[in-house]
This record gives sequence, C-alpha cells and structure tokens, in this order.
Amino acid sequence: MVAFTPGCNLFLSALNVALWNSSIRLSVNEGCSHKALFLFRQMKQLGLEPDKLTFPLIAKACGKLSNLLYCQIIHTHVVKLPLWSDKFVQTAMADMYIKCGRLEFANILFERMPEKDVTSWNAMIMGFSQSSIERVLDLFREMKLAGFKPDSVTLIGLIQSSSNMKNLNMARAMHCSGIQVGVADDVSVANTLISAYAKCHDLSSARVVFDATPMAVRTVVSWNSMIAGYSHLERTFEAISIYKSMCQYGVRPDVSTIVSLLSSCAHPEVLLQGKLIHSHGVHTGCSLDISVINTLISMYSKCGDIISARNLFNRMSERTCVSWTAMISGYAEKGDLDEAMNLFHAMESAGESPDLVTMVALLSACGQTGALELGRWINKYSISKGLMQNVMVYNALIDMYVKCGSTKSAREIFDMMPERTTVSWTTMIAGYALNGESKEALSVFSQMVESGFRPNHLTFLAILQACTHAGFLEKGWEHFTLMTEVYKISPRLEHYACMADLLGRMGKLKEALEFIHNMPVKPDAGVWGALLGACKIHRDLETAEYVANHLFELEPHAAVSYVAMANIYAAEERWDGVVKIRAMMKCNRVKKSAGCSLVQVNGKIHTFTVEDRCHPEDLLIYEVLDGLALQLRELD
Repeated sequence: MVAFTPGCNLFLSALNVALWNSSIRLSVNEGCSHKALFLFRQMKQLGLEPDKLTFPLIAKACGKLSNLLYCQIIHTHVVKLPLWSDKFVQTAMADMYIKCGRLEFANILFERMPEKDVTSWNAMIMGFSQSSIERVLDLFREMKLAGFKPDSVTLIGLIQSSSNMKNLNMARAMHCSGIQVGVADDVSVANTLISAYAKCHDLSSARVVFDATPMAVRTVVSWNSMIAGYSHLERTFEAISIYKSMCQYGVRPDVSTIVSLLSSCAHPEVLLQGKLIHSHGVHTGCSLDISVINTLISMYSKCGDIISARNLFNRMSERTCVSWTAMISGYAEKGDLDEAMNLFHAMESAGESPDLVTMVALLSACGQTGALELGRWINKYSISKGLMQNVMVYNALIDMYVKCGSTKSAREIFDMMPERTTVSWTTMIAGYALNGESKEALSVFSQMVESGFRPNHLTFLAILQACTHAGFLEKGWEHFTLMTEVYKISPRLEHYACMADLLGRMGKLKEALEFIHNMPVKPDAGVWGALLGACKIHRDLETAEYVANHLFELEPHAAVSYVAMANIYAAEERWDGVVKIRAMMKCNRVKKSAGCSLVQVNGKIHTFTVEDRCHPEDLLIYEVLDGLALQLRELD
C-alpha cells in the first residue's frame, strides 16, 4: 500500500483541477457551452474545488449562452470562495454579465472591485461601446486618472463606440489618442478605424488609414472594411476597384467581401457589375454560402431581374426567414402582390415564421398597389403574431393606410403607438399632405415640435408639400425659413422644387423664376419641372418655353417634359409648336410610356395599360365599358 503525504495529496488535487480546467476550456473553445457547465457540475460533485482559472472559463460559457440564471448561479458559487477578491475572476464575472446584456450588474461589480487592471477597464469599455458613448468616455477618463495606459483593445472599444453612434469627432479624437499611445499602427486598430470612418461617411479619412497600413500587415478584414465603406455609400465602382487591387495582391476574398460588393450593386444601372461579382463568387467558392445567396436574391430583385432572383431561390436546399423575406420583398417592390402573398403562405407552410421585415415588405406592397383590405388583414395578422411591439411595423402600417387613402385608420394607429420616432411623425404628416389634408399635416407638425422631436429634412419636405397642395404660400415660406434658420437644415433640391411649385401655383411665376436663379445649387429637372407645371396652369407660354429648354438640356430623353410642353402649345392652339415638339421627340428617340391602372377584385390585382386587350375577360370588360359610354351619352 502506498501512502501519500499531505503535500502530495495537494499536488494530485491541483493536477486533477488542471485536467478538468483543460476539458472545460476545450468545450468552451469548441462552442459547447452546455457541456462546459456540465463538466463544472461533475467537478464539484467529485469534491474538487475550482480555482481562479476555472471560473473565467465558466463565466465565458455563461456569456456565450447569454443565460442570466446560469450567470447568477455561478456568481453565487464565486462569492462563497476566497478567490472572489481575485481581479481576474471579478473581471470575468463582469464580462459575463456584459455578454448577457446586463450592463448594470457588470457596472456594480466593476465599481466594487478593490483592484483593477487594464483588462478590467477594457471589458467595461467594450461592454458599453454598443450603447452609451457617455459612459465609455467616462470610463476612459477614469482609467487614465487611475494611472492606467490604454492599449490597442482600449482604443478598439472607444473607436467602436464612435462607430456605433456615428460620431465622427470622437472617431478622430480616438485616432489621435491611438497615435499618442503608440497603437495606431496596430492592424486591428487600423481596421476598426477604417470601419468607423466609413460608417461616419468620411471615406477620405478611411482611405488615408487604409493606405497607411503596410501591405505586409493588411488582412482580409482591412480590405473588407474599405470595400464595405464604399458599398455602404453605394460607391460601387470604388468598391470594385479596391476588390481588384485585393485580388491582384493575392488576398483571397471571403464571404464578407462578396456580400459587401453585391450589396453595392442593388441598382439597375450596376446590374452588370453585380453579375460579374456573382460570377467571381462562384469561382472563389463563396456562392454556396446562404448569406451570399440571400444577398444575390435581394440584388437581382432590386435591379428588376426577378426571374434570376427566383431561380436562385428555387435552387436553395435550405432557406431561412431572410431568404423568404428577400424573395417576398422582390415581388413586393415589383408590385406583384399576388406572388408576394403566395410566397408568404408558402413560407408559413414550410414552418418558417415571418418577422417584422416580412410584414414591412408586404405592407409596402399594399400601399404601392392600393390593396387596403389586404393591408387590414396584415394589420390583424401582425397583432396576432405579436409583431406590433416594434415601431417599424407601426410606421409601415401608417404608411400603408395613408397611401391607400385611409388617413383615419392611419391616425388610429398613430394615436395608439406606445412610442413614436421622428419617422412616425413624418409619415403621418406626409400622409395628410398626400391626401390633401394640409391643415391636419400642419397640426401634427406643431404637435411634433411641442413633443420635443426634432424634424429632419424629410419632415420639412412633407410639410412643404402640404403647403403646396393647399396653396399656403405664407405658411410655406414660414416653414422654409424655420428649416434653414432655426434648425439649420440645408435645403435639398426637393425642398427648392416644392417652393418653386408653391410660388408657381399661386401665379407668382416671376418670383418662382427669380427664386430658382438665386438657388445656391444648380436646379435639376424636378425644380424646372415644377415650374413648367405652373406655367401650364396659368397658361404662360413665354416662361414655359424658357423652362422647357432647360429641361430638354437636362433630360433630353425624358418624355414627360416634351408631353407637358406639347400640351401647353395645344392649349394655346399653337399647332406649329406641337409639331416642333413631336419632331424633337422623334429626333431624340423619345418614347412615351403607356399609362397603367391597377384594380383589385376578390383579392387579386389586375393591371391594365392603354388599349390593353390581353386580359382573359377583355371582351366582357369592353362590353361593359361600351354600355357605360352609351349611358353617359344619353345623359348628355
């Protein structure tokens, strides 16, 4: 029989704990957090006491599970042990609560820590970087006052905070701090800076940081951050240029690269570039990733190539809610509400639950096609599925109802909202303006300001449109001045177009022309077009010809300007002018698009163009129309 001394027993116990720690660490690193907690429980049942290396691992497992109850159980275990005062264990506990989203618990633990180190401060800065820029800056100041020197992790947390809040001044300040403490050359700090500058719309600074990062230390994240920055601002060709350089330097693109590039190609004019990126994604093996396929479906849909989008969707072996929603949104944007609803029902049959993005897409389609009854059904469906808790759904419902002409229903939704955003107020104001209820629009705007909400450029555009529709010239000037002088919002071309339209509608064509000439920016077709419409109302041929010439220069192939001018000539019986306009249209190969109408019958949308004879019931339809025409003649 072998006898062990007390010292030997202690050594074996420590060895056993180390082995258990090794198994727990392996489980955590492999993403098996539940297994890690099970091993911890077995370890305790065998009478082994965890050490200061065990609890950080268990805290990490609880954080990954984001389970508050587990966190509190582990916390209770720790406070009963002498190692509770260990700064590494306490930091791990604080980080655990941060990962569970309970920043208040983490903050209490941190404040009570008798001893802190840089890792402790970093954990708190990183934790608050997603939510409170004020707390992050307070922690940073306290850290420096306590004599701790920030490291690369500190700066990454601070830069991420500026990025999340889109605070450009803070991003620049943190860049300077990084240079001062000597970590600005760290590639992870540089990558975070590139991303932050891009999100703050300062691509020139992002490019400076990117170009200053030596080629030898650039990672795929460096390239992706720059590509994502250009893509976010829809600067497709710059994004592709960076991508080409990336490939030339032998850096292999990943899924994030392809997704960013495809996202920037979601416009018809850059569909060819999107197809080329798609092809390259296939070549690099990224095209099988579900996030890439979802982005491709969205890109093709937004570019109007719904057939390619549907082919990709049909070939998917596995679909997520995002896949279904991307395809539904594609049909919704196209105005094909029938197919969007067919997919919606198929989605439910497949056991996939629609989310708020799905609902917003369907509501948008209802508003676009005027499908009020279907919109009401989606409203009820959203309530039954508990989706009405999100402000986005409320806003989408208001938008749908006003576009379908039911401002009463929209106002009922608006009044029952538990919380409102600037978008909510603006949508309600724009809805009243759209439906010609200008006094109500002005009333809601006043309530918005009184409630402490700050109107943005879209709010003022809506209120100016309301004034234009009602002919409230004085109110229009009042709100235009309020926007520029009180809220310091620089007018955009749409605002100038509204004011030109308002002046023109009120017969003040000379003042409108003077207003346009004094604009600090070059007027576009929208501004000149508004004045041309006013010339038609007031039959001012001379001004109309002057305005039309500007429009023909700006948009030589746009039919609307030629048609408007031809109608003005016809109203004045200037047939030579009509002939001239038609000759110009023929010379410039301008084609007038056929008019289109939508009618909903028994829940199905029917589309008709001018002299349309393609409908399966066209004989019956025209028979009824001819009968109505005869009755109207008899009434005359």
